[in-house]
Amino acid sequence: MPMPLWWGHINKRVFNPRAVQGGKWPVLTHVGRSSGRTYQTPLDAYPVDGGYVFVLVYGSGSDWVRNVLAAGRARLRIDGQERELAAPAVIGETEAFQILADDVARPPKLLRITEFLRMDLVAP
Repeated sequence: MPMPLWWGHINKRVFNPRAVQGGKWPVLTHVGRSSGRTYQTPLDAYPVDGGYVFVLVYGSGSDWVRNVLAAGRARLRIDGQERELAAPAVIGETEAFQILADDVARPPKLLRITEFLRMDLVAP
């Protein structure tokens, strides 16, 4: 079971805006599947061959994941550069751990994180 959803709501309203403004975190820009609004979500983004993997701390049912899956694309700002991403796919921990670099810390087992999101880089 991922983190409780109520924690995600606090994170979304309080901590995420500060992290986006701080500019230290990678930020995923995505469009709301119902509202059409543009959202920015700070995340850990791990480079893999041809794209990025994101740890789904709150599971695949979180709003930002559902938005990205519905849109089929998003933009990632990392190290001051924008990257277009497409082909989002929820993957399991076995696949994620196979493609993540060995030096990337694995989520603590206590958090019970079993889902990850993989996205492909779109060629410029």
